Amino acid sequence: MRGSDFAELKAFVAVVERQSFARAAEHLGLSPSALSQTIRQLEGRIGARLLNRTTRSVAPSASGELLYRRIAPLFRDMAAAVAEAADATGQMSGTLRINTLGIAARTIIAPRLSRFHQAHPDVVLDIVVDDALADIVVGRFDAGIRVGNRLEKDMVAVRLTPDLNMVAVASPDYLARRGTPKSPAELHDHACINWRLQMDGRHYRWEFKKRGQRLEVAVDGPVVTNHADIGIAAALNGLGIAYHFETDGVGELLAQGRLVQVLADWSISRPGLFLYYPNRQHRPALLGAFIDCLLDRKPFDRL
Repeated sequence: MRGSDFAELKAFVAVVERQSFARAAEHLGLSPSALSQTIRQLEGRIGARLLNRTTRSVAPSASGELLYRRIAPLFRDMAAAVAEAADATGQMSGTLRINTLGIAARTIIAPRLSRFHQAHPDVVLDIVVDDALADIVVGRFDAGIRVGNRLEKDMVAVRLTPDLNMVAVASPDYLARRGTPKSPAELHDHACINWRLQMDGRHYRWEFKKRGQRLEVAVDGPVVTNHADIGIAAALNGLGIAYHFETDGVGELLAQGRLVQVLADWSISRPGLFLYYPNRQHRPALLGAFIDCLLDRKPFDRL
């Protein structure tokens, strides 16, 4: 295979996986026009259109899908081989892509960014904050962070926190106007901040438990969101009752009296935060170093 053939195929894989010429060009260190020319050369050499392009999106054609399925595993194997060779040198460099919930970004990653950079100055952390539970394989992330009960079964998971308490909260102003619910059933008479499950668009049914009795309540209200900051802000501004993890900035707001917990005797806990990554034989040293940092472990204290 000529070097130009390899470059064309690498460019094609980058466009398919990033679903964007702009993002692929940035990843490859090319201008968008140079990348477009490379793809045109590949299509001309093969004699078939490989990508269907619109002003908003790009996706493989039938021929492009067949080509991608055959060559993408080969590129992943080559990347893994290069990573293994780099690991053997003991030098950390490259980019680590992490998809994380906002709560983990704020409470776990952000406080440790400086320490990780000081230990590994040649590593670029590409951190995407995403409360929508994105597919990290499709998004080409090295790892993700989410609540334990939302993990795919074929992933390797590393616990980062203990279980998390859920709390229903509202502002003192809202409770003064609307009263305080005494049971989950009374939430039907209140404005509630809804949480959308991005996987299928459904609204999260609030879960409660008391003396062995479990309830799920479908709530309604003036705001629907998939981002914790919006839900908490809505509650602070008196728009309704929100249901969030106690550690997601809510504990401090409760201590300050800016929010008040309701239905405390019905609260439940959820599995804690886990870092997870695809179940492959080789875990990159970069990812191992990042896990060590998040767990405040010495570098040699590996899983």
